[in-house]
Amino acid sequence: MPQPNLLQDIIILLVTSVVVIALFRRIHLPAVLGYLCVGMAVGPHGLGWIAESEHIHALGEFGMVFLLFTIGLEFSRPWLWSFKNTVLGLGGGQVLLTAGVIFAIAVTMGASPEAAFVISSALAMSSTAIAIKQLAEQQELHTRHGRHAVGILLFQDLAVIPILLILPILGRAHQQPLIQDLALVLGKGLITFLIIIGVGRWVLRPVFHEIAKSRSPELFMLTALMVTLLAAWGTFQAGLSLALGALMAGIMLGETEFRHQIGAELRPFRDLLMGLFFIAIGMYFDPHALPSTWPWVLASLLALMLFKAAVIAGLMAIMGNALQESLRTGLILAHIGEFGLVLFSLGLSLNLLDQTVFQTVLATTILSMALTPLLIAHNGTLAEGILAWTRASQPKVEDIPDESLKDVSDHTIICGYGRVGQHVARILDEEGLPFAALDLDPLHVRQAREAGDMVLYGDATRRDMLSAIGIHRARALVITFADITAALKILENLRALHANLPVLVRTHDETYLETLFQEGATEVFPETLEESLLLSSYLLLLLGFPLEDVLKRMKEVRESRYDLLRSIFHGTEPLALDQPPRRAKLHTLILPQGAYAVGRTLKELNLEAMGIKVTAVRRSGIHAPAPLPHTLIQAEDILILYGAPEALEQAEVKLLKG
Repeated sequence: MPQPNLLQDIIILLVTSVVVIALFRRIHLPAVLGYLCVGMAVGPHGLGWIAESEHIHALGEFGMVFLLFTIGLEFSRPWLWSFKNTVLGLGGGQVLLTAGVIFAIAVTMGASPEAAFVISSALAMSSTAIAIKQLAEQQELHTRHGRHAVGILLFQDLAVIPILLILPILGRAHQQPLIQDLALVLGKGLITFLIIIGVGRWVLRPVFHEIAKSRSPELFMLTALMVTLLAAWGTFQAGLSLALGALMAGIMLGETEFRHQIGAELRPFRDLLMGLFFIAIGMYFDPHALPSTWPWVLASLLALMLFKAAVIAGLMAIMGNALQESLRTGLILAHIGEFGLVLFSLGLSLNLLDQTVFQTVLATTILSMALTPLLIAHNGTLAEGILAWTRASQPKVEDIPDESLKDVSDHTIICGYGRVGQHVARILDEEGLPFAALDLDPLHVRQAREAGDMVLYGDATRRDMLSAIGIHRARALVITFADITAALKILENLRALHANLPVLVRTHDETYLETLFQEGATEVFPETLEESLLLSSYLLLLLGFPLEDVLKRMKEVRESRYDLLRSIFHGTEPLALDQPPRRAKLHTLILPQGAYAVGRTLKELNLEAMGIKVTAVRRSGIHAPAPLPHTLIQAEDILILYGAPEALEQAEVKLLKG
């Protein structure tokens, strides 16, 4: 039998991956699931295009190394400290309780303690990559349930360290008691970690400083690669796993100012090799085993996801969080993550799992990851449905003893009673204007009501809550939280309840400015633009401009919907492929002699039809803003254009070539 052709195998994998990942992105499924499907399709148990290959699995192991390294980069002591209650309380409780119960069940069903440890550790984990990416896309990363989910994921990632330390011990014969082996390996791991931290602080930080001074991207990338692989090799030589060294190296460099640049440099290697790792895992999957394992797969999937969601929601409720918030967090993290696949792979290679168990947990994990995007996308709707089904829905306004609300009118409704909502309420109260607020934080509600404020517990995105708080009698509504999904839902409900009600919306930046106006917002206040406008106005006052002129300028900027401030240069930072398209930006173009635009007027060029605005023309060192349509373009003119990236590319072609 001829030896497999590695180049041919890689070409098959690349072609198949391009097609499958493009399809999965179109139907909004995670790339990890796509890579697994590629492995299942082309592997020895599928179409058989690629036989079992040690080369593919070896490259996949490097992907696991880079995955763990980049996870380590995300850790920093200030970040962990800010999440300490969620990380240690919720995260620790979730991992220990989930893993403990699954371990006991597995042992009761006849699994060895070693196999039970692998299974319970893997199933307790959720996907950091999938959850954080989708929460960010849904604008839920900075909501309460989003922050709690991130905190729990942080602890899960931290729990990787002791798990990776223990696994190699379980996979080898013991010549001495297991406790002694564990103590030896944990001590060895601690010493290795301290050495890596010491090297990072006193050696690598100065080295990266010197390399950064050279301003050589190639040298910086090579050094980052060297550090990753050296750390993995060092722990492997110490009798530990490759992945553990990479994770420790990531944690070490995560404390430096170079963490983001290192992550950006290594990302192409990580994504490619990590894809190969998941393809290699998919090759293990044997569909012929499904007829005998599918009842166990479906039962395990249903039981596990319900159990994980219940554990997380229960722990959050015990710690005083709202029931709906608790359920949403539980639904987001109910799945099994990619690190579970890492552990299953290690367990199989160490002979801790037999093929039947491996095929069952692998199929369960793949189905779980397939359901994850749907669970995260509809976590709010599902949580509301569960509450309604259990007749434990959030209290309505009528349930709260506040008779004065039934008579209030011409009031302002404040959606969200955090810092900004309370500031708005204080101003209204000083002017003697009535208001009523909705918030989902029970502590905010209780404290505000004790102080005499008309603040009610409820979800402002629900139509019945808006009706109950007197939306038909209200004078205005203010959305004070920067949650675009919730804001759009509120605006949708207002169109049906009170279409003419003035609505003010707070956002983080101008990304969804036009969308919010189209959906019915009266005014939108992007924080970053308002801060820039306020800073600029104070600067003008310090420079001696009359107050009337400054106020007039601020008014003009707001009336133009911040057009002046939205026109900015975005620099050369690379845009990740999994990020949404970048918004409109400024772009400069120098027109050489012979360019199509030379000798023509702006009116003749008609760039407005392409969605491009010429904000200024620079000629012989003179800057002319807002040029008129009859402006004649000359050679060596510098045009400052504003528009979407795709339109800017088309405009550049037209201006240069016609």
